[in-house]
Amino acid sequence: MSEGDRTLDPADWESVRSVGHRMLDALVDGLRDVRDGPAWTPMPPEVKARFRAPAPERGLGLEEVWAELRRSVLPYRLGNVHPRFWARVMGTGTATGVLAALAGAAMNNNLSGLESSAVHVEAQVVDWLKTLVGFPATASGVLTSGCSLANLIGIEVARDSAGAVKAEGLQSVRERLVGYASEEAHSSIARAFMVLGLGNASLRRVPVDSEMRMDLGALERAIEADVRAGLRPFCVVGCAGTVNTGATDPLEALADVARERRLHFHVDGAFGAWARLSPRVAGQVRGLERADSVALDLHKWGSVQYGVGCVVVRDAEAHRRAFQASAGYLAPHPRGVSAAESAAHELGPELSRGFRGLGAWMAFQEHGLERLRAVVEKNVEQAGRVAARVRGEAELELTAPAPLNVVTFRYRGRGLSDPQLDVLNAEVVMRIQESGLAVPSTTRLRGRTVIRLAIVNHRTVDADLDLLVDAVLQTGRAIAAEGV
Repeated sequence: MSEGDRTLDPADWESVRSVGHRMLDALVDGLRDVRDGPAWTPMPPEVKARFRAPAPERGLGLEEVWAELRRSVLPYRLGNVHPRFWARVMGTGTATGVLAALAGAAMNNNLSGLESSAVHVEAQVVDWLKTLVGFPATASGVLTSGCSLANLIGIEVARDSAGAVKAEGLQSVRERLVGYASEEAHSSIARAFMVLGLGNASLRRVPVDSEMRMDLGALERAIEADVRAGLRPFCVVGCAGTVNTGATDPLEALADVARERRLHFHVDGAFGAWARLSPRVAGQVRGLERADSVALDLHKWGSVQYGVGCVVVRDAEAHRRAFQASAGYLAPHPRGVSAAESAAHELGPELSRGFRGLGAWMAFQEHGLERLRAVVEKNVEQAGRVAARVRGEAELELTAPAPLNVVTFRYRGRGLSDPQLDVLNAEVVMRIQESGLAVPSTTRLRGRTVIRLAIVNHRTVDADLDLLVDAVLQTGRAIAAEGV
């Protein structure tokens, strides 16, 4: 093998330019025309089989790779770029986000504490997000892969502030640490307790009220019981927009409880934190600004491509103390590449970090708060419109309030038992997904399977949602006629 073959650079740069231009044209066309295609396309078995082949010994060349990408990958994307995708809580991204990903990949920054423009871009994005959630400029923050990691960081700061945990481990804490979150809290909260060595049994799942918000009385009783048992409460987690229903816990009251009990108050604001952009809906998350730490995602209502989230921490020193670790190869210098003003690796568990912030920086710059605010307000209005439509349909049942941008309902038909309705509604969702018309999802509420729409999609128009409700009615009737 010649010396020229021992590099991964192309032998012909113009061929890369040619394929790149064609790729970019195809990708932009795909976004422009996305409404014309299905919301989701299942991958056939013969296509899946192609992904079980071994790695090629000899490279195929860029042209062939691009051909295979067009043939086997692009047609079977998840579909969250489509205007009728409302499963989980998945943002849609933008055309500019594609360009940001391209620029970020070309720069290929590692934000591990070395000086570069990327460090300043991400610091500015974090500053903008601190303002969004109502935190002071002195607060700390770091961009993450998403809210799961952001929640883990917030809870780790809380755990490590409870004693000499960082140095001595949990065995140094004589009283077992316990924390509190509602039954509707995201699964990442429980995972954070597991990863941090606290264990699931140390997370108290507090019951919710009729509006799916944490029951304050139940919280107080749980804390009192743990104190009497000799345990040590250390944090309470509030939700600003639960994944199941979009409910927001009584954040101001939780802030009062946390202050009185000397607990760290963390808020999972994955998408609900964005409500603060709009004076119309900001009141729903009042109290968010009183938290000790807040986690939020930019790839949901921020309309940024996956995956980027953020955690902001009021006590910057506590944040740094939880993750700071010394190593000779990480030593800063007053000048040169090691003279970065901020070191993100001291604010989370990752040392190697890609340039996550560029897409967010470009989105804020391009759209401004005005257009981002308009999307939030539109989606909330759309959720209210769907809820009103459901209330007006005798065959449908609204299964929870829709205070923000999540709607849960089910087809109830006539004369069917709850177990039959569980099967029917799951089947309704699967058939609609497989048809390519739309992608709702299901969840379980109070022991029942229900249909769920999480609207964080800037491409959605009212007619899309009418199509979905019509499809639920038609499909529900067809399945009921077949016999459940």
